[in-house]
Amino acid sequence: MPERKNFAKIKEVYNMPHLLDIQRLSYAEFLQIEVSPSQRKNIGLQEVFNEIFPVESFDRQVRLDFIGYNLGKPKYDVDECRRRSMSYAAPLKVRFKLVSPGEVKEQEAYFGEIPLMTDTGTFIINGDERVVVSQLQRSPGVSFEEEMHPTGKKIFHGRVIPYHGAWLEFKYDISEVILAYVDHRRNFPVTQILRIIGYSTDEDILNAFGSKPYPQILNTLKKDFTKNKEEALADFYRKMRPAEPMTPEAAENLFYRLFFDPRRYDLSRAGRFILNRKLGIDISLDKRILDAPTVIKVIEYLIKLREGIGQIDDIDHLGNRRIKSVGELVQNQVRIGLTRLEKSIRERLAVLSEFHTLNLHHLINSKLLSNQIKDFFGRSQLSQFMDQVNPLAEMTHKRRLSALGPGGLSRERAGFEVRDIHSSHYGRVCPVETPEGPNIGLIASLSTFAQVNDLGLLETPYRKVEDGKVTRKIEYLTADIEENKLIAQANAVVGPDGHFQEKGVSCRLKGDFPKADPKKVEYMDVSPKQLVSVAAALIPFLEHDDANRALMGSNMQRQAVPLMITESPFVATDMEYKVAIDSGATVVAKEEGKVSAFDGSSITVGKNTYKLKKFQRSNADTCINQRPLVKLGEKIEKGQAIADGMSTDKGELALGKNLLVAFMPWRGFNFEDAILVSEKISKEDIFTSIHVEEFQIEATETRLGNEEISRDIPNVSEESLKDLDKDGIIRVGAEVHPGAILVGRVTPKTESELSSEERLLRAIFGEKAGDVRDTSLVVPPGVEGVVVDIHVFQRKDRGRKSKEEKKQELAKIREIKAYYKQEVEFVEEEKILRLSKFLGVDKNKLDRIDYSANEEAAVLTASFEEQIKELLTEQEQEIEKIHRGDELPPGVLKRVVAYVAIKRKLAVGDKLAGRHGNKGVLARILPEEDMPFLADGTPVEIVLNPLGVPSRMNVGQILETHLGWAAHALGIKISSPVFDGAAESEIKEMLKKAGLPEDGKIQLYDGYNGLPFSQKATVGYIYMMKLNHMVDEKIHARSIGPYSLVTQQPLGGKAQFGGQRFGEMEVWALEAYGAAYTLQEMLTVKSDDVKGRTRIYENIVKGEQRLDSSTPESFNVLIKELQGLALDIKTQVSKEHK
Repeated sequence: MPERKNFAKIKEVYNMPHLLDIQRLSYAEFLQIEVSPSQRKNIGLQEVFNEIFPVESFDRQVRLDFIGYNLGKPKYDVDECRRRSMSYAAPLKVRFKLVSPGEVKEQEAYFGEIPLMTDTGTFIINGDERVVVSQLQRSPGVSFEEEMHPTGKKIFHGRVIPYHGAWLEFKYDISEVILAYVDHRRNFPVTQILRIIGYSTDEDILNAFGSKPYPQILNTLKKDFTKNKEEALADFYRKMRPAEPMTPEAAENLFYRLFFDPRRYDLSRAGRFILNRKLGIDISLDKRILDAPTVIKVIEYLIKLREGIGQIDDIDHLGNRRIKSVGELVQNQVRIGLTRLEKSIRERLAVLSEFHTLNLHHLINSKLLSNQIKDFFGRSQLSQFMDQVNPLAEMTHKRRLSALGPGGLSRERAGFEVRDIHSSHYGRVCPVETPEGPNIGLIASLSTFAQVNDLGLLETPYRKVEDGKVTRKIEYLTADIEENKLIAQANAVVGPDGHFQEKGVSCRLKGDFPKADPKKVEYMDVSPKQLVSVAAALIPFLEHDDANRALMGSNMQRQAVPLMITESPFVATDMEYKVAIDSGATVVAKEEGKVSAFDGSSITVGKNTYKLKKFQRSNADTCINQRPLVKLGEKIEKGQAIADGMSTDKGELALGKNLLVAFMPWRGFNFEDAILVSEKISKEDIFTSIHVEEFQIEATETRLGNEEISRDIPNVSEESLKDLDKDGIIRVGAEVHPGAILVGRVTPKTESELSSEERLLRAIFGEKAGDVRDTSLVVPPGVEGVVVDIHVFQRKDRGRKSKEEKKQELAKIREIKAYYKQEVEFVEEEKILRLSKFLGVDKNKLDRIDYSANEEAAVLTASFEEQIKELLTEQEQEIEKIHRGDELPPGVLKRVVAYVAIKRKLAVGDKLAGRHGNKGVLARILPEEDMPFLADGTPVEIVLNPLGVPSRMNVGQILETHLGWAAHALGIKISSPVFDGAAESEIKEMLKKAGLPEDGKIQLYDGYNGLPFSQKATVGYIYMMKLNHMVDEKIHARSIGPYSLVTQQPLGGKAQFGGQRFGEMEVWALEAYGAAYTLQEMLTVKSDDVKGRTRIYENIVKGEQRLDSSTPESFNVLIKELQGLALDIKTQVSKEHK
């Protein structure tokens, strides 16, 4: 980790957990891939199979038992899946026992594929990298609320909410009678429900509530006309199923299925935990159905609320909301799929059991499960295309919490309370980072130290305080436990012996901030960072910024484009290294060792070789490129960064550049947040970024014949084909510009009836080029760059292979064999080393010793032999893939994908921003000599408007500027963590040490005339980022282009190569000026007057300055609409116009 001067006063006592744990641990628990089938816990996939199976036939003669499941090896690795547009998934095989009269047989069934998670917490689905966002949902359990009746009376109600199943709600009515509502539908006196669950008589009911009868229960008994369980069940059935005939069995069965059938009603462990906690009972968390004592306790609590005892619940408190992480979300999809499968198995058993031979393959339709999983990953609101602008964007996306999605809230219904910050968010959910706009407060980010416990509740760590002394014990607390604890802040002054130094320690308790006696304090925060999310923790002097601007700063860091030359900030926050490592942007050494070899594409440390990513395209079209950070022979430690990735510098996150800034107005060019920069930035490629765009073309089978990827394209000059190879595919390294051909393709034309002369000519001279049309892949407008990669996929024709193809195949096979030979040698070497150590023999003498009798040595040898066997099997599979060719969709013969790298310099119109929400658009790039300059002649690099600071209240940028200036002058880098950063006095001290003015202001001179400006200006170094809103992607022009089929008006938007909409208000503007002719051409020939627009082209070509407009097409559309309404409307031309 690079050296920095750290201004933190608070020592870090606890390491931050891995930032991707919320994704990785959740999915690992769901699959339990590393655990043998017999040892698996009853969670995740295992739990669902145990829930659904065994499945019995209707006559109970045949039973299908679940034994265990196995996940195979994925067909291709992660990179190969990306390249081939396939999903990174493993085949799921499930063992079943089929028990039928007279025979029991075990068989294995294939259940489709289950997507696997990559090391960085993402999924590859159809070649795209996706993230499953965690959902923040109301927790199952019990909740008590109050509402005001129109009469002004408070009405209390309590709900028992299961994870899945029917809701049971208890509510007072105006006459103090307690009613029970089942699934929001029918209501019953609560005593009727009590009779059904086992308190049959009035006496039983009164006894259940203890010696003193509650008046509310007596009132309810008066209203309840049923007298025992049978009558209560009969009435219940009649109300719930009014159209069906009632039998006692059917009524009993209906109630059982609603609340006591584990397959239909599940409180979940979290639901049972919340019930126990709220009602003060102690029932096993594994009892997940409703029971009589719980119902009694809920009613009792409701009665006590009426008497002012107990508390109503705050549904926005994090103790009442839980996280559904990726594992649980996929588990729910598997449950839906298997429930459908269970139904299908039952139906098939009914039909097939008449025949003697029952086979598993006849019973199981694996599509029901695999389609459900595919559908979730492909279409669910929570499975999202990963935001991959830079490593921070990836990281934040994986740590995102959404209250939206299936079973969650909707933007329209969510009120202010749900979106607001809550005191229970402290250390769990970031109070700063949330989107602006309709999703504000509904999408949040996990705080840095927060973790999700096994019940799905958010926890945050605290240091235990015992008798006024802070210990090194760390405890994770959920929001409800923390509620009643007295917790000191991380910046409380603690002496060397661990005792608090102040008489009154500033604490938190139930959302309040009392000063407490040190002896009464129970816990202390572990770090000042634990309050905020990763993105907010990257903002230095966050404590000096207004929250609204800090929110923008957090969000804009995620949009910073990776630059070609990266530079870490002079003023950082000590989080940069952690983010770079945990996000997977840098390459990290798995084991310690020496660097034995490295080049631009790989690094070898000890026995591990690390391949580097070179000029790969990210989801946001930014460029992923890794560069080595090591020297030959250097000793590397485990966990050290050995290569930089996108937006990293020496292993630290580096989203922007340090620039010499002056805060001053400059000739009006930086008015209203506009930004002025020096030409030096453009010359020295300071804000130059590389973007990689993907272009794809397929040759398909058509009715008229096959399309062909070829160099032989009709009516194209040789100049346009100069960079294409013999197959018509552009070479890697070619420079391309708009309109250049990337891949040549010809498509057969529609056949017309040929005359006899033409047929004769064809017979003599063969087919003519006119039979095909050019449908080549060309570079779209606005794209200029270099081809960096080409991928060609085609079906293999076993019979016909060209010499070139055979040659390429052999070269690839040789490469694979060499790689696996090296791997096997490594394993052999390791085996000899371990055996010689174990047996205490020199490794050169090992082959002369017989150690077969030694059991432990034999086990060791066997494990190495197994590894070698696996490697050889992998080698065979790789070679088979080459022989087999590529899998393509039906009807596709060949697919070519070209990647073009575009170099984008900073341009006027680009959006720049700092880390404090200080954003602006570049208004002008000034020559260096015209920029304001310092007394020693140094021109500043960027000029910002000082009026952007006071009203925005983001003073952090000024403090950063001062400290950055001092750091640059002293040649050091600085770390100023959030809420524990450099104080004003320390910044002054640093400026003084650097020989700079203590107020950070200096006299600047005008580059135009060399005269001093009238006032001193604040000068220093600020960290600025170029955001992913670049003018090159937004600029667009159209002369002619595609038209809408119905209205014949130009399409809209850059993607459709559309025009600019000339709307209602624009028409008013021209009408106001009386610009009749301009208006006429706008509304006719430039829009949807089909005849007029061809005629005007003709007039322009002939040089006639005449505008002949006819009827716009939209008028014809209106006429047709009216005719569609059965109004016979015709247009007539007046006599003088005829």
